[in-house]
Amino acid sequence: MGCFTFIKVMMILFNLAIFLGGGTLLGIGIWVTVDGKSFMDIFGSLSSSVMQVVNVSYFLIVIGSILVVIGFLGCCGAQKESKCLLMMFFSVVLIIFIAEIAAAVVVLVYTSIAETFLSQLVTPVLKEKYGEDDALTQIWNVTMNEVHCCGLNNYTDFVNSPWYLQHNYTFPGPCCKSVLPCTSVIAAQANVSV
Repeated sequence: MGCFTFIKVMMILFNLAIFLGGGTLLGIGIWVTVDGKSFMDIFGSLSSSVMQVVNVSYFLIVIGSILVVIGFLGCCGAQKESKCLLMMFFSVVLIIFIAEIAAAVVVLVYTSIAETFLSQLVTPVLKEKYGEDDALTQIWNVTMNEVHCCGLNNYTDFVNSPWYLQHNYTFPGPCCKSVLPCTSVIAAQANVSV
């Protein structure tokens, strides 16, 4: 009897934590969607784009809602020892588990296709906009510094870009491990790639 009670209490506490976490995510998502300005006033320095914040808010609402439902079903099902609620809880968890496995399989199967698609999409944008579009340039600079990469493939992604032409045929600093000026010789020797 004691073991069953312990498992029941742990399931209630675990699902209560899931419910509260989901409620928090849901609340933050709704707050950002409804009153994004106050959110940007508080956390604006952490975000580089308003559209990213808006898209993240919808994601938070969806994830928060799912977690609230899972937490509610698990908590109530354990408290009331209701087979129906517990079956619904385990069904939702099973569906999420199957969806995660399916997503992992899709990612593994289509990785090369995604890489080709990204290469065809991103490389022309780098050649046309890097150094001209401030937001894009800033995002790529932060990404290259954080990931320690140079463009999508290597330094040749920036050949004939506005940056390349405006900066006397040099490349961005991360392509040469921050050795400036970053010429093609130094960039080739640095061999910074993905």
